[in-house]
Amino acid sequence: MVELAGTPSDEIPEILAEGRSTITTIFASMSARHPQGLDADYLQWHSYDCRPEQHRLPTLEQSLRLVSTPACRSARAASEESYDSVDHVMTYFFAGLSGLQGFANLTEVLRANGRKPYMDGRSGSEDEHLLPQVEMGLYNVDGRAAAPRVKVGADVLPWWPLTGAYLLVERGDAPRSDLIEVDGVAGAWWGSTVRDEPFSQTAGEMAYAPVTEDMGLRITYCFLDDDPVATAERLRPVLEKRWVEGIEPLLAAPFHPVAGFEYDRYLP
Repeated sequence: MVELAGTPSDEIPEILAEGRSTITTIFASMSARHPQGLDADYLQWHSYDCRPEQHRLPTLEQSLRLVSTPACRSARAASEESYDSVDHVMTYFFAGLSGLQGFANLTEVLRANGRKPYMDGRSGSEDEHLLPQVEMGLYNVDGRAAAPRVKVGADVLPWWPLTGAYLLVERGDAPRSDLIEVDGVAGAWWGSTVRDEPFSQTAGEMAYAPVTEDMGLRITYCFLDDDPVATAERLRPVLEKRWVEGIEPLLAAPFHPVAGFEYDRYLP
């Protein structure tokens, strides 16, 4: 875990005056493992082709891909049936809703020009080579907090070199201050479902309109600087207390991050 010197950025007004995060919207896409075991093939294509291309969009500030291993699955504190198959999470952080239509358009153009996922010489439709989608959702960013020990401000956590993430999907709202007090949690971002769809479903194979129907959902990303499974065990009693007090958990799960050239390091 990271222990750095000096005063935390969030306690220094002069640092905050130089710039705050412009991210307002989280687009989270959750998928199951590949039915034919082609998770590594998919992650290679997405890491080297689809994901970097999206960053030409002016309002896309950052992206984060997460994957669950068998050890991560065993460490889940909660997993409702509808979320139980989630093993992959792709997150895009947008500065406003206006860029989302371009996000959908760009993907369609790439597909129209042969940029299909690892299809060369393989039979079957393109859909059969994609990860089975469980849910897509748009969330407003409602809050951010960083653990003082990591020194960097909460605004920059999506760019911070995390060792993992702990994802919460819940019904009901509660403070997150107790989460960042847990060893291994460097900070957290959280948000609530967007109430107005910013663009319509595309004509292509994937639907880019949100499919999350429950407008009472809350999502929380805990950014980790220790092993995700070990941190999950330390988080469990904090979360169980939170849920006793009236919050309904749908998914509470640790994940490893996927880094470009190490796309096959962690697999379901």
